[in-house]
Amino acid sequence: MVVELISVGTELLLGNIVNTNARYLSEKCAMLGLSVYYQTTVGDNRERMAGVIKTALDRADMIILNGGLGPTEDDITKEVCAEVMGARLVEDPTVKAHLEEWYKLRMKSELPESNWGQALVPEGAVIFENHNGTAPGLAVEKDGKIAILLPGPPGEMYPMFEEQVCPYIQGKQSGIIRSQMIKICGFGESKVEEMLLDLIDSQTNPTIATYAKTKEVHIRVTARAETDEEAKKILKPVVKEIKKRFGNAVYTTDENETLEDVVVRLLTKYDLTVTTAESCTGGLLAGRLVNVPGASEVFRQGFITYSNKAKRKQLDVSKTTLRKYGAVSEQTAKEMATGGVFATDADICIAVTGVAGPDGGTPEKPVGLVYIACYMKDSVQVEEYHFNGNREKVREQTVVQALDLLRRSVLSHYKKD
Repeated sequence: MVVELISVGTELLLGNIVNTNARYLSEKCAMLGLSVYYQTTVGDNRERMAGVIKTALDRADMIILNGGLGPTEDDITKEVCAEVMGARLVEDPTVKAHLEEWYKLRMKSELPESNWGQALVPEGAVIFENHNGTAPGLAVEKDGKIAILLPGPPGEMYPMFEEQVCPYIQGKQSGIIRSQMIKICGFGESKVEEMLLDLIDSQTNPTIATYAKTKEVHIRVTARAETDEEAKKILKPVVKEIKKRFGNAVYTTDENETLEDVVVRLLTKYDLTVTTAESCTGGLLAGRLVNVPGASEVFRQGFITYSNKAKRKQLDVSKTTLRKYGAVSEQTAKEMATGGVFATDADICIAVTGVAGPDGGTPEKPVGLVYIACYMKDSVQVEEYHFNGNREKVREQTVVQALDLLRRSVLSHYKKD
């Protein structure tokens, strides 16, 4: 099934907000085995929106629109789509009751006059309940074409899509589609594709697709079959072969598990505590860890030692080391990691120091040079990296590599388990 995505909102065109919804929907469509050939962003203009919807319906089996379902005058997605598809708007009593209850319980007020329009839906539409807002999701079907309308706020759209829209779409497909995600660190996307080229070229079912992330590559394997059990059998040998090729670089096969989730899980499994010692990342590494529920059981303390004085005072990095090798050096990273362990009595300390830029680089120590050290069980491993990109990208890449070094260090020590 061919799907086209349409993002609605002048604020998207102006760059006022980042269009994360398009990325989310693209990934979910791939997981469902849908083919997305076009994505369009259109402002809150009736004529242009109508043209975009007509074009999309001509070349796709299904269109998914997000945004423009609110109560204000510029929220016109529902009206325009209904007009293009020749559907009359009628008041839905269930949606109306939800609106009244929402305002009574959540807003402690009567429903504003401007919100009554949200109770109007295209006649015959499938309604997706909004448990996190007022605008319902809708599916309009006509002449073999489907238009799905979703609210723009991610906190409303994501759960609605996963809980209600996914099952609806699956019900429109023939057979079963099952996907398996494989997430890896330590390889670039081009290298991953090179290592998988024979599988990619030879596989039509399952299919293999790669997605580049910050210092990660995600591999999605998707199988089609008559039953779920058959789909699992098709996936199993291919997934096994991919995991074999990348070894410990594979950190999870769980769609929803992040690198920091895995790290916290490993630390919990082996009853280990960790401390972070950061310079160029300024607390981003600690932030990723404490985002994980349960991190309080394994995270001991975080140091942000941006200055040399802080490195000396808090982590006991020697003046001699700083003077001879500099703050950005293998030696300093090693002493930061060692000092973090002894200062907090943690089992592990992961330390980072580098030149994030845009200034501060030299021919000997260019922007993007980063040292990451991991102290564990009386030994320190230090890795040197040369990252590309702006200041933000260098720091993001540093955090991912630090988490992965921590993960690999734990696995290496407990590899017999």
